Amino acid sequence: MTQDNDKTHELIAFRIGAQQFCVDIRAVREIRGWAMATPLPQAPTWVKGVINLRGTVLPIIDLGARLGFGATEPSQRHVIIVARIGDKTVGLLVEAVSDILTVGSESIQPAPDVSCEAVRCFVKGVIAQEADMISLVSLDGILPEAELREAA
Repeated sequence: MTQDNDKTHELIAFRIGAQQFCVDIRAVREIRGWAMATPLPQAPTWVKGVINLRGTVLPIIDLGARLGFGATEPSQRHVIIVARIGDKTVGLLVEAVSDILTVGSESIQPAPDVSCEAVRCFVKGVIAQEADMISLVSLDGILPEAELREAA
């Protein structure tokens, strides 16, 4: 039987501004180029709108805005990470996907105790890799149930 410390994780790394983040690769369905989203009235500020993904209405979450970095002005260089959160599929607007990482559990440090509760809601841990600090995003924290219903 393997201990959790021996477990490896495959993660998709991406950028929002100068910050590096990652999510569990198992939640990612596809990565696609930016497509103009149709705004929704009365949607939270972090919901860019919806797009048609092969006949399915897909809400687009501005991940930078959701994490508190301010609204993103998307360009053709931005990408949408299509991810599964619970039983919902959403698009996460990010600046660029940079890498696929394979890290051991021992490489993922818990979010620092000095961080506020909101940070711990969004960030599961931090990975120090070479000169970079990469925050592991908790997708469950990005869309709590009440807000998920609003977005969809």
